[in-house]
Amino acid sequence: MLKPRPVCYQYRAMIKHVVFFKFKPEAGASERRAVVDQLRALPDKIDVIRSFEIGEDIMHSARAWDVVEIATYDDLEALETYTRHDDHVEVVLKLREVCEAVGSVDYEY
Repeated sequence: MLKPRPVCYQYRAMIKHVVFFKFKPEAGASERRAVVDQLRALPDKIDVIRSFEIGEDIMHSARAWDVVEIATYDDLEALETYTRHDDHVEVVLKLREVCEAVGSVDYEY
């Protein structure tokens, strides 16, 4: 008697993009708010974004970052499209002006 063949499912990993932002102490509240609002507007402008979340720190501990971006993309190509998109580049340039540090992690899941 023949054994049935196992069903093979093709697994396609998605990409999680996590970015932490630490503002310069001299960055004013209005500058911070403006750049965070620009970040939040990106999903309406860039269609390769599958999920997008911006969180602002509420604990204000010494080790805390000020803002985090958590986004999901179908693959590395989509993440690259996002990275090079004009609207994203515009926000990055403003973030460089108001942030003293930026950290990121990109991983498959």
